[in-house]
Amino acid sequence: MLVATLAAAVFVVLWSTGFVVARAITPFADPNLFLLARFGGTALLFALAALAARAPWPSGRDLGKHLFAGALLQGVYLGAGYWAVAQGLSAGVMALLGALQPLFTAAAAAPLFGERLHRRGWAGMALGLAGVALVLAPKITAPAAHAAHGAAPPWLVVAVSILAVGAITAGTLFQKTSLAKADIRSASAVQNFGAAIVAGLLALALREHRWIASPALWASLAWGIVMLSGVSITLLVWMVRRGDAARATVLLFLAPPLAAIEGYLGFGETLLPVQIAGFVLALAGVTLARS
Repeated sequence: MLVATLAAAVFVVLWSTGFVVARAITPFADPNLFLLARFGGTALLFALAALAARAPWPSGRDLGKHLFAGALLQGVYLGAGYWAVAQGLSAGVMALLGALQPLFTAAAAAPLFGERLHRRGWAGMALGLAGVALVLAPKITAPAAHAAHGAAPPWLVVAVSILAVGAITAGTLFQKTSLAKADIRSASAVQNFGAAIVAGLLALALREHRWIASPALWASLAWGIVMLSGVSITLLVWMVRRGDAARATVLLFLAPPLAAIEGYLGFGETLLPVQIAGFVLALAGVTLARS
């Protein structure tokens, strides 16, 4: 129980830093090019760990399933989400849409795996979502970012944003299938490679090429490889494998509030009373849903 609690705490803190990394790399690299380097580096890291431990590797149809799961869990989710923001969607709206993922997971896990969420769990999720909405309220009401020339129509941007949330939900639920039998080191190597394929294709399609080497960019890449795609995603997969998916993903409600605090500490962003109230509400919701 103590190990699971510690894993949950470490996961949500690390996951929340993804918002900070996304902001930190903006002046130096195009998003999918950065994601390609991040996923590729993590795939290499886990491949070396799997080879050193002589872990068995997925093969046959399972290999394709792992590639597909990784493509959904990280590649499509982050690639589509970054694209939507680049097209002018408010980062706050994208983060709020991302907070719907625990609800999607709970709804899908019931018919697929028989995971029934009790009323207290649904009430906790409602509180968590309300807390996230309060934290993101200032960003949601702020003007959207300036879209690039030839921006996509609004309906397509919204559709791609929903696709991103659906992708991470499906990628998470995939971890509950036969994929759970695979060694987590070799499985992570293959899944990160699957995510790298998606990032590479998006970088080519969007003609991304900007990479301005700097200490901030290299530090962000190292953090992304080791802590985000390495430790954070592995903890999420481990929690989903050993427990029910809904209780694991409900922790995602805490990511935007923690990111707001990190933005305040690291970038001097304003932290309003309504955001502090939202953090408390989200924390109460997660505690209720996981109790």
